[in-house]
Amino acid sequence: MAETGISEVSIEVGNRQDNIVRINRLVGDAVSDDCLSYFIRQTVPSIITEIGNMDEQIKKIDHRISEYEASKKVFTLDDLRLIKDMFTGYVREECNEDTLTFLNDTAFIPKVGCKFVVADFSAIEARVISWLAGETWRMDAFANGEDIYCACAAKMFGVPVEKNGVNGHLRQKGKIAELACGYGGSIGAIKAMGGTELNLTDDELYSLVEDWRKTSPNIVKLWSDVQSVAVKVITDQSSMTFGRLKFSYEIGILFIELPSGRRLAYVRPKVEKDDNGKTIITYEGVGDNKKWLRLETYGAKLVENITQGIARDLLLHDMVAMKDMDIVGHVHDEVIVECDPDTSVEQVCHLMEQTPDWAEGLLLRADGYECEFYMKQ
Repeated sequence: MAETGISEVSIEVGNRQDNIVRINRLVGDAVSDDCLSYFIRQTVPSIITEIGNMDEQIKKIDHRISEYEASKKVFTLDDLRLIKDMFTGYVREECNEDTLTFLNDTAFIPKVGCKFVVADFSAIEARVISWLAGETWRMDAFANGEDIYCACAAKMFGVPVEKNGVNGHLRQKGKIAELACGYGGSIGAIKAMGGTELNLTDDELYSLVEDWRKTSPNIVKLWSDVQSVAVKVITDQSSMTFGRLKFSYEIGILFIELPSGRRLAYVRPKVEKDDNGKTIITYEGVGDNKKWLRLETYGAKLVENITQGIARDLLLHDMVAMKDMDIVGHVHDEVIVECDPDTSVEQVCHLMEQTPDWAEGLLLRADGYECEFYMKQ
């Protein structure tokens, strides 16, 4: 185990965030074992509050921590190694992936004298698909700074909806429908997004799907149009421009060129019929079992690929605009910037809201926060 000459780590009982930062900086290089690193970054208050499992092994660890807190309030490296021996077995047997992911997040800290600003796009997929489909009322809602879930519910039910206000109870229905239905989802998607908590029958859940589709006819039409164009291009082995997209069949590959100029590729595509006689598109790719096989797709699924691809290109464009900032990571639609204390969240968000020339008319918004170690808010 690596040593750096550090023999003690001062602990201030009850000051969790400062302790995490302090322990990371003082001991991070001194103790190389991953399990120990996970543990020492969460010791005050003890890891029990994060895991919520009071089995005998954790009780022993908690007792050991309590002894130090009650006495010298110092962990030596020997103390940590002793606790590590108990903790390692627990991690291997009991901790689930979510717990280890949470603990791992706190391992990322800025250099001394700096902070993290974490910023991400607001409702990026809803904005992109509305822009692609020309769903005007949605774009107007974004332009006016409205809550898209409230706006969606108001459109679905024909009444004003305000978060924590007038008809606020309808917002949850609007939110679930918005998250579930954008790419052709039906009852199954509604349930997966929390629809079962609404205590509605399947017929009532399907009514949500129908109401959502009625409020967003241009998005529904986009699904079928993309399907039709893809089928024609594959069948004719030709090329075709559709709105802001370009479809082409080249060297046995279906390409969909996004507004940015980047292309999505579907290898050896075919137009086939499924077991119900419905027209589908199949292509070769990597399946869930990590093996190369034929995969199925359809109009709404292609729209999902296109929408998320454009969202990725928007993130890349804005990361380039932030070239003078030190971006140390990005996760999905968020960036993690290491900066000096004077850099504001607003400065970072402003750069993320820059729309590229190829996305004229698409309104972007970013939200963010600052932290002393990487965390989700």
